[in-house]
Formats: sequence, C-alpha cells, structure tokens
Amino acid sequence: MGRPLNVGVVGCGAILGQYLRTIDRLPGLRLVAAADLDPGRAREAVRDRPEAEALDVADLLADPRVDVVLNLTVPAAHADIALRAIAAGKHVYGEKPLAATTAEAERVLAAAAAAGVWIGCAPDTVLGTGTQTARKAIDDGLIGTPVAASATMVVPGHERWHPDPDFYYRPGGGPLFDMGPYHITCLVTLLGPVASVVGAASRGRPRRTIAAGPRRGEEIPVLVDTHVTGVLVHASGALSTLVMSFEGAGTLAPSVEVHGDEGSLAVPDPNRFDGVVRMTTGERGDRGWRELPATAGYADAGRGVGLADMAATPAGEEPRAGGALAFHVLDVMESLLASARAGKAIAVGGACERPRPVPLSAAPSGAA
Repeated sequence: MGRPLNVGVVGCGAILGQYLRTIDRLPGLRLVAAADLDPGRAREAVRDRPEAEALDVADLLADPRVDVVLNLTVPAAHADIALRAIAAGKHVYGEKPLAATTAEAERVLAAAAAAGVWIGCAPDTVLGTGTQTARKAIDDGLIGTPVAASATMVVPGHERWHPDPDFYYRPGGGPLFDMGPYHITCLVTLLGPVASVVGAASRGRPRRTIAAGPRRGEEIPVLVDTHVTGVLVHASGALSTLVMSFEGAGTLAPSVEVHGDEGSLAVPDPNRFDGVVRMTTGERGDRGWRELPATAGYADAGRGVGLADMAATPAGEEPRAGGALAFHVLDVMESLLASARAGKAIAVGGACERPRPVPLSAAPSGAA
C-alpha cells in the first residue's frame, strides 16, 4: 500500500531501545503504541514521540492503528501475547524464542495461518553482512562441500550483570533458549535444516546469586540446564557441534566455524549483524586465514530489520525471519533437551526451508 507499517510494542524492557533505533531510521516503520506491565516504562518508550501512545495491552491490541505487534515480552509470555494479537487481526513479530514450547508455538502458527496474518521472529541478526557473507561463500563453493560446523557460547551467567535475571533460569530460559536461537538459526542459514540431534545437558548449581542492582545478594533457583551440548545432523549430511553454557568464565573458541572439503570459514558472532568472515584453504600456498569482504546481507542493520524484511516479503513467500524457521529452531532446542534426558538420538520434526539469501543491500524500508 506504500504507507508506513504501524507498530505497537508489548514489553518495554532493555532490548526495546535497539528496536526503536531501527524503527526511527526506517521510514516505513512507525511506532504508534507501547504497553508494559510497568506503565512507566511504556510512557518512557513513547516520550518524545507525539504520534505514539502508552496503552495497556488490551487497548493496544484493539487499536485499529496497529498493523503489527512487536512482542518483546519474556519468553513465557510470547505465545499468549502472540495469540491475543492474532485474534485481534494483527501481524506479529516477536523476540526469540517463538514460544516457550513447540506445543505453544504450533498453536501460534495455526492461529496465524487461519487468520491470514504474518508471523516473524528474532533473531534477525543472520540477515546482516556477517552470516550472509559466510552463506554466500558456501553457496559460491569457496570451501567445497560443507562437512561440519561448530557453534560455541560460554559465559558465567547473567546474574552477574542483570538486575532481574530470574527468567534466564526458568523454563524457556537457560543458555540454550537464551543464546541457542542465534547460533542454531545461523547454522540453519548456512547449512540448511536439521534432521536429528544427540544432546547432553547438566546444571552446575541449584541456585544463583544476583550480583547487580537493588536485589544484589538475593538467591534465585535454577530450574533449567545451564550447560547444553550436542550434535546437530543436518538434512544435507553436515554435522554441527553445539555448546551453550552459563558454566564457564569464557572461551576463545570462535562463535561459529564451518568446515568444507576444500576450506574452512570462521563466522562472526551470530548475536551481531556484522563482523569479519575469515577463510582458509589449508593448502601450502595459503598464508593462513584471510578476510573476506562483505558480499551479502543488509548493511548497517539493527534489531528489527527482520520486521522490515517481513513487511517487504512477496506474497506467497515465507519471511526470512519467519515463523517456520523459528519453529524449527525451537524444535531443535527441545529435541536436544529430550535427547539429553533419553540418552539417544531424537528426530527433529519441525521442517523448514533454508531461508532465502539476502543480497548485499540497504535494509528494506518496512513499508506495508
């Protein structure tokens, strides 16, 4: 229609600032409403934005101006807000994961299909030049046939810096559900969907102590596994090794590496949009790792570019950061934990297509 896409955001926590920077610089996106359990945070979100209004959730969902609900609530609330938005006839773009469980996510996708609305989901970081340049290198055959990959994230735990870290240690949280979506979405973007997994998991401590903010010194229970590792068997035959942990002080391991039968790639942190892709062929004449120029992806992208990309998706095509991919990633994560409990390989049932590549370009405007 050529008009701006009106956005109503539910959940005005710390991540909202990054989304607002993208909304503010893309002429096709316009914030018109914000809601939060803390009305003060909603008012702060719309301050200095005369076209936007702080509302409660019910009024925001009923507001005819809102085209799409940007769902930035905690993971346990993702499905509830999405279903309510869909029932109100709104498109939905949410933070990861798509829902706390695949059962909830199935209801979201089914409701969206019945209502004829779009579902999009973070992470959209893989649409930036970092992951997309690595994907183009693979697609162009620079490393031959991909054989294996690794993805690693090791940190001490978010209670060291987050004033309210409880949800990181509840179902829907933990290192796998917190950071796994970035790494698994990257692996699927690079190597295609996952057919089966073998997982193992543990939790080192039953309680964590908050180290920052007004609750400093308070202990919180750990209700999820805090170290998860496993092997993803891609439908292509490639094998990816995944390590997601809140149990270490740090790591020097690359965020993502991909190995082919003719070369290897070091891929930037999938929690970032950009970063340098490095490649080596391992041959005697190769002088080691060399940097590849950015050849694909949205340049200068920020969080929310997936929402703009969704708005620009041609009719009949799945958004690059769409519900099918997000469901597949959620299914991979659930299957890893199920495999860890069962001690055997688990087939991944949530099928998806490898997302379409992103040519080197500016971010789409987001116009409806």
